[in-house]
Amino acid sequence: MLQNIRDNSQGWIAKTIIGVIVALMALTGFDAIFRATSHSQDAAKVNGDEITQTDLGQAVEMQRRQLMQQLGKDFDPAMLNEKMLRDSALKGLIDRKLLLQGAADAKFGFSEAALDQQILMTPEFQVDGKFSADRFDQVIRQLGYTRMQFRQILGQEMLIGQIRAGIAGSAFITDAQVDAFARLEKQTRDFATLTLPADPSNVKVTDDEIKAHYDQHAKEFLSPEQVVLDYIELKKSSFFDKVSVKDEDLQAAYQKEIANLAEQRRAAHILIEVNDKTTDAQAKAKIEEIQARLAKGENFAALAKEFSQDPGSSAKGGDLGYAGKGVYDPAFEDALYALNKDQVSAPVRSQFGWHLIKLLGVEAPSVPTFASLKDKLTHDLKSQQVEQKYVDASKKLQDAAYEASDLVQPAQDLGVKVQTTAPFGREGGEGIAANRAVIQAAFSQEVMEEGSNSSALELDPETTVVVHVKEHRQPEQLPLEAVSSAIRAQLTKQHASEAVKGKGEALLASLRDGKVPYSATKQEGQNWKVVEAASRSQEGVDPQVLQALFRMPKPEGKDKPVYGSLTAADGSFVIVRLNGVNQAAPATDAEKTQYRRFLASREGRQDFESYQSQLQSAAKIEKY
Repeated sequence: MLQNIRDNSQGWIAKTIIGVIVALMALTGFDAIFRATSHSQDAAKVNGDEITQTDLGQAVEMQRRQLMQQLGKDFDPAMLNEKMLRDSALKGLIDRKLLLQGAADAKFGFSEAALDQQILMTPEFQVDGKFSADRFDQVIRQLGYTRMQFRQILGQEMLIGQIRAGIAGSAFITDAQVDAFARLEKQTRDFATLTLPADPSNVKVTDDEIKAHYDQHAKEFLSPEQVVLDYIELKKSSFFDKVSVKDEDLQAAYQKEIANLAEQRRAAHILIEVNDKTTDAQAKAKIEEIQARLAKGENFAALAKEFSQDPGSSAKGGDLGYAGKGVYDPAFEDALYALNKDQVSAPVRSQFGWHLIKLLGVEAPSVPTFASLKDKLTHDLKSQQVEQKYVDASKKLQDAAYEASDLVQPAQDLGVKVQTTAPFGREGGEGIAANRAVIQAAFSQEVMEEGSNSSALELDPETTVVVHVKEHRQPEQLPLEAVSSAIRAQLTKQHASEAVKGKGEALLASLRDGKVPYSATKQEGQNWKVVEAASRSQEGVDPQVLQALFRMPKPEGKDKPVYGSLTAADGSFVIVRLNGVNQAAPATDAEKTQYRRFLASREGRQDFESYQSQLQSAAKIEKY
């Protein structure tokens, strides 16, 4: 439990700002925010701000993919209710819109330097622990976004993070609350369980019962609606054998590659911002005061933690990591490159405010040989040609598929084969049928009902397909013979569980009334399993039992146990006998610190949820 509290109480703000944004963008993208869309129909309006149907569609798809990612092999598409998914996605978009409006009204903001630092310190944009502009451009280009688009969404998340931190971080927890929580958390309980197993062998399910259940639940026994698709697939990799590279182009690319090599400098800084609250003179005076303390021998990192107003680096002692030229403000960069290792600059004025800059380290570039880079350069130059050929072929496929009634002519025009999927339903199948974009297109009105070819679907940056429904299989009633075994098993388990529950409840009543002594149950062939001093996370005890156990009231006396019961997942009936409640030793200071963090985090989340509810109650929200 202590580890769970520790995990839940640390780092959540940073994870929201960077981890969630980058991870989810890598998985799903925020197309609804970045891409130009048709506003012909709105899904909702929040205080006059529109949420389009395209926004909602992208959010629904994002939630679906998140579920698939989180559950992995346990994901069952059949468990998804489309209306519930849509309602949940719309609620999320409305909440996000309200928070951004709330942040604007409360005049939350951040400096461009803070945004820069978030990008510089993001692991996804680093190579060997250092920010790489090429890596940054590569990642966002693969996602289909420009630098400005990425900065826009990251900026929005930083605003939401600020308002969340401002509210949630103000939660106050008293010593009495910590002590009360510690008593409950460290409490243990003495108990015993008696399990009456369900016995399917004594259950006889007749054919008439199976037929009655089948007739009563006929709609549950339908074959899934399925389609069989013809499709054309374009793979970017297939174009590599169709392009070549000249030796002179390789040499030119090599010279450009080594010309771009430059030393990397690891900087740390202390920033005092110039803003609406702090004038230039005030900021300069403050930075000079800090400079004087440095001159007296105080530690740079400690002063950065205490005074720097750069949230991205202050907690790290001002450390900005390694970076090359072209990353920082020109005045900042000039000062940095004039320093020797461990030297601190004089006060430097940038567009953000006044800095003291310290050079922590320098890494000189190593120049690779032409031979060592030849394969990479060849691949890069080919990739440029392949990219253009792939784009041209994708456009040709799109145009040809739009004009044709099937895929025969488009396949001939592009010199590829028409392939066919196995039958699959709305939950998807194998191969391209596992892709949600393909599933949505296959079951769309245009493709499934009108018989048109789909538009070009980009499955990933390397693959584009166009699909056509070859066969549409409507749901059909499954015959009784096909489902009778499953019905029999279901009814057998159900009846066995009901039978043992009746027997168990009678025994439970007798135990509570004292008609059957606790010890007498052993004589009836049942065995009590006794556990002493069980904690809330006791290993080796069914979580269902623990949950029921810690909800039971405290016994009135030593010889007055409290009884409870539950039905286990396998249908067994479990009687729980609570013998006693044990209070543990007082919490240590370390434990109290962790409890306080946990309670403050929980209280903060509740305060933030209350703030969201307040925004909703005061807002004009129109759903269409």
